Amino acid sequence: MIHPCNCLKSSQLLLLPGKEMVDYICQYLTSLRERRVSPDVQPGYMRDQLPDSAPFEPESWDNIFKDIEKIIMPGVVHWQSPHMHAYFPALTSWPSLLGDMLADAINCLGFTWASSPACTELEMNVMDWLAQMLGLPNFFLHHHPDSRGGGILQSTVSESTLVALLAARKNKILEMKESEPGADDSALNSRLIAYASDQAHSSVEKAGLISLVKMRFLPVDENFSLRGETLKKAIEEDRSRGLVPIFVCATLGTTGVCAFDSLSELGPVCSKEGLWLHVDAAYAGTAFLCPEFRTFLTGIEYADSFTFNPSKWMMVHFDCTAFWIKDKNKLQQTFSVNPIYLRHPNTGSATDFMHWQIPLSRRFRSLKLWFVIRSFGVKKLQDHVRHGTEMAKYFESLVRSDPLFEIPAKRHLGLVVFRLKGPNWMTEKVLKDLNKSGKLFVIPATVHDKFIIRFTVTSQFTTREDIRRDWALIQQAAVQVVNMHHTPKPVAISEEGVQVPNVITSPISKSIGAAPFFDSEEEESKRSSCKITVQPRRGSLSPSPWLFGDNVAVPEDPHLDDCFAEGSLSPTNHKVPSFSVQSKKKTARSLSVPTAGFWEVSHPKAMGLEVPGKSGPCTSEKLLSQLPREILMLKKSALKKHLKFYSVPSFPECTIQCGLQLPCCPLQATV
Repeated sequence: MIHPCNCLKSSQLLLLPGKEMVDYICQYLTSLRERRVSPDVQPGYMRDQLPDSAPFEPESWDNIFKDIEKIIMPGVVHWQSPHMHAYFPALTSWPSLLGDMLADAINCLGFTWASSPACTELEMNVMDWLAQMLGLPNFFLHHHPDSRGGGILQSTVSESTLVALLAARKNKILEMKESEPGADDSALNSRLIAYASDQAHSSVEKAGLISLVKMRFLPVDENFSLRGETLKKAIEEDRSRGLVPIFVCATLGTTGVCAFDSLSELGPVCSKEGLWLHVDAAYAGTAFLCPEFRTFLTGIEYADSFTFNPSKWMMVHFDCTAFWIKDKNKLQQTFSVNPIYLRHPNTGSATDFMHWQIPLSRRFRSLKLWFVIRSFGVKKLQDHVRHGTEMAKYFESLVRSDPLFEIPAKRHLGLVVFRLKGPNWMTEKVLKDLNKSGKLFVIPATVHDKFIIRFTVTSQFTTREDIRRDWALIQQAAVQVVNMHHTPKPVAISEEGVQVPNVITSPISKSIGAAPFFDSEEEESKRSSCKITVQPRRGSLSPSPWLFGDNVAVPEDPHLDDCFAEGSLSPTNHKVPSFSVQSKKKTARSLSVPTAGFWEVSHPKAMGLEVPGKSGPCTSEKLLSQLPREILMLKKSALKKHLKFYSVPSFPECTIQCGLQLPCCPLQATV
């Protein structure tokens, strides 16, 4: 038996398993397209595969390694997959992996400068780099003569928002005690109130619960943006009720539809009224690497704090959250405790990050961020953001070209939201069938009582072929749901005297029918027993050619030119549907979670999207076999193609690439 202490004496005990694990990681990341995106398991699936208690004797590495594929991988959601479109990105990259490998080997606890000077010093310098890369104000820099602030790496944006709220609360209570010196802190705290839009992330609400600060969610405009006048009115109302407004969380890139609050309007209101302005740009912050997206940062000079996740879109794996503060003294007065065992000769003159956060200890997170920035450079990181945005534009153009679908909110960056026209259950059914197939993964949200599907381009390796493949799956699911909704009836006669079918035909049909007419959910219930009548044919709503045959021209869509517009993120020419804002907070701001029924065990057949009770020409197998060849999008060989995602760096000077020979490929780095 090998004593644990002897592990350090035998390099083979590290090198052999280490090499095996690196090889496995490379193989895993290379073969992601072959894996089911979301797992086909039920809660508790792992219990029967593990012993009831931990092993008393050490197990061999071979046995442990075999259990990765046997026990772990069947329950993994593959977040790096090009077909992962749920939530927001959570990307990694080879420099990030190597950076954390080194950090884990060092395993320092950088709570003070003295506990590991390199940990603190590198973080301060890299955070200055990152602030400059995003175009943030100089007052967020550690090393600037006019700055009293600086940046720190926190674990999550949720934690950063809580830290900012606690600092704002402490600062306001100290101000209130100047005029009410005998008042108790808890009594003063009970009068405080903070604000966010009704589209803000749930972490904002949780920060209010933890801090015991009242949180008021304000309605947004037709573009789902919080405006200055709305905030100003809320402040006046609350002050008239004896409350003390202290804090505003402005969101740049909301979870539901990636909307942007108006910093240019909220900032002056906060400055005039004495409120702390915190900016949550968890997902969208990475986009500010590109100058053309910085129009959303107009008004950032009013911010007291700013946070975003490099662990989302910047290919620095979790956890890594950048957080900047305008006045570091307001953080230190909130979190400072200084027992004698944490003091050191440079206490007071050096930065001790334990006074900038909730926990004491902290990881060497800046190493992986440093590795990523140096390995890709600003240019390749910008290319990566632009590539993801272009893929989302391409998907948006496909959705707009199909009259079965609608886009209820404007696309921003890499997120497109869409729904099937008609009652909510139809879109809900499409989402359920897509996730049940395991071939892609999407999640829902709601926009003014409309059930929508969020489609985020998450992977740096997503190609147009990937988008077309996923769009074909979405269309197939939609057609089957529409056919369920419109039960076949005898052929009706249209106004032109032409026979028109009452249901969308299968792709093998050569007949061209009128586009389906969808009733609202209320009308749907009223007409359940009525005879179905067919609407006159409309040229603008011609069905997609792939649904009805291969000889139909697709009508030109006036929005397509907009979708591929170059340059800055200016408003497009088309009008976005306007929805009235609801007063119900939960409905307006909730990011819905699929019910248990969404995650049923998938059908053993490959597609898993067949119409229940149907056989013959309408089944998915026949459906696919009859599609025009140019519509099939991907050949079988393309699905099996092994794209080289990552290369293991070697010591000689060389250039490595992800393997995708794209002119915009951002994943080229010099080792």
